[in-house]
Amino acid sequence: MIRVSSILSRRGRQGGSAGTGVAGGAPATAPGAGAVFDPAGVAGFFGVGLLMVLGGGLLSLEAAAPIRFRDASESSGVQFMHTDGSSGRRYIVETVTCGLGLIDYDGDGYLDLLFLNGGPLPGSRPAGRPPTNALYRNNRDGTFTDVTAASGMAIPGYAMGCAVADYDNDGHEDVFITNFGAHRLWRNRGDGTFADVTQQAGLAEASFGANCCGAGCAWLDYDRDGHVDLFVGNYLEFDLVEAEPCRQANVPVYCSPRTYPKVANRLYRNQGDGTFRDVSGPSGIGRHLGYAMGLVCSDFDGDGWTDVYVGNDVMENFLFRNRQDGTFEEIGLLAGVAVDQYGEPQGTMGANAGDYDGDGRFDLIVTDYQNQVNTLYRNLGSTHGALLFEDVTVPTGAGAGSRPLVTWGCGFVDFDNDGVRELFTAAGHLQDTVEQYDGSSTYRQRNLLFRQEKGRFVDITADSGPPLLRAESSRGAVFGDLNNDGRPDVVVLNARSRPTLMINETATPNHWVILKLVGTRSNRSAVGAVVRVTAGGRTSVDEVRAGRSYQSADDLRLHFGLGSHPVIERLEIRWPNGQVEVRTNLAVDRVIQVTEGVGK
Repeated sequence: MIRVSSILSRRGRQGGSAGTGVAGGAPATAPGAGAVFDPAGVAGFFGVGLLMVLGGGLLSLEAAAPIRFRDASESSGVQFMHTDGSSGRRYIVETVTCGLGLIDYDGDGYLDLLFLNGGPLPGSRPAGRPPTNALYRNNRDGTFTDVTAASGMAIPGYAMGCAVADYDNDGHEDVFITNFGAHRLWRNRGDGTFADVTQQAGLAEASFGANCCGAGCAWLDYDRDGHVDLFVGNYLEFDLVEAEPCRQANVPVYCSPRTYPKVANRLYRNQGDGTFRDVSGPSGIGRHLGYAMGLVCSDFDGDGWTDVYVGNDVMENFLFRNRQDGTFEEIGLLAGVAVDQYGEPQGTMGANAGDYDGDGRFDLIVTDYQNQVNTLYRNLGSTHGALLFEDVTVPTGAGAGSRPLVTWGCGFVDFDNDGVRELFTAAGHLQDTVEQYDGSSTYRQRNLLFRQEKGRFVDITADSGPPLLRAESSRGAVFGDLNNDGRPDVVVLNARSRPTLMINETATPNHWVILKLVGTRSNRSAVGAVVRVTAGGRTSVDEVRAGRSYQSADDLRLHFGLGSHPVIERLEIRWPNGQVEVRTNLAVDRVIQVTEGVGK
């Protein structure tokens, strides 16, 4: 079934050494309905007039329009303030909290905001009521309302990462959150509230006790049985009682993660009855100890089975290749993505996948610590069963400007809808004393935005609007269209500060489409579905991923920029169970819901 919602804007670690990182409204699509957005209800959203349309567009490369963002951090009504519970004792967990998420928790077709938070640590001042994570409902008028208390999620904890998907296939998006301490599974009841079902779901041991420091996590259907499974990244084992700060040039600093024990990641198989079974051992995932931070699940070798890439701090990264029999093989070094082109391990923070060069294969972007550079691995495909990537950081310029920075959340996003993806990277140091011993860096840093020109990434940060001139110590970054106007927006979580909401106001005539996939035989969130959109003779590819970048959850919908062309000639969906469906001659400039097996 294809449901169309059409909205078109009236456009007019220690101390800076390489490798030592510490690293409400009416429903948008009613059942059986076609274009059901109420123009009166969405007009003026984020200050942009919106219009119902019937036409659409195809994919081509167009003249580049200046990319511009407006800072909506204040006008949005979001009052969330991040804390890491810092007390001056410099516990390493303070440096890595945290990511954030986009979730349509109420099913109205608009993205809501989930901000993760830290909590008080020994020695920190009592602040009255303990801080919690925060859920903000999208009001569809440019503002958000704090619904944390009503949602049931106002439970103190110390969050790290999150992943969003419908794990029980009931039509409501659920959330898994990793913590310093016990991880939590929040089941969406469908009435605006969530229930902590960690214990009954069999996930109480997903963390290994009070000393477990979590990391990125992701939903994936690794066995293609129609139920999303859970990959849980863990950073390290950390004991608050025994922790001591380190020093750099006689200045107190956070210690390197090498000071603490490495840990295993976990894989849990969804048994389809609301419970999960730990398959970390038999799958091969649990045999590899590391310092996981950001991670991403994707079909890198194009065989129809989801693989897992784990970015490790201060050591080699992992690439777990799915063997299609319930087991994984770690091939990071053989595939060329464990270390950089010089053979050096990185202080990897974030990792994301996307087809930056339009060749139909999913590439990798990895963010790193100070005195390293962001690394771009180009996917060369599989030859004789061997998957290979090439480090193209230097020839593409993807790492330019990142050496003095510590970088975190990242993503390939087509902000101007020209069919070519830009590269966004969040930045901010984790050493709050870095300026006392290193004149080459700062604690608060500007994020980076690059556009592609003739195969190279060009820095356009300074020319893309006020929010990109703002210096913070950023962590997670998520990408999604908050106002459904076809232009992806950005939300960034900033350590010890308020978040940055960047509303995309790029003035471009280019067309777009947003695809909301609904699985029936496959998992309902369609996690792992690969989509190819052909417009104007050019094909773009993307994949539904649930949990990625730096410990964060992007929009589950897929956005494609289509250039000047008004029709999608061909839409090909390879569902997570391997079945392929094709639609043709689709209109654009709208949100399209596609239900598996219906309305071919």
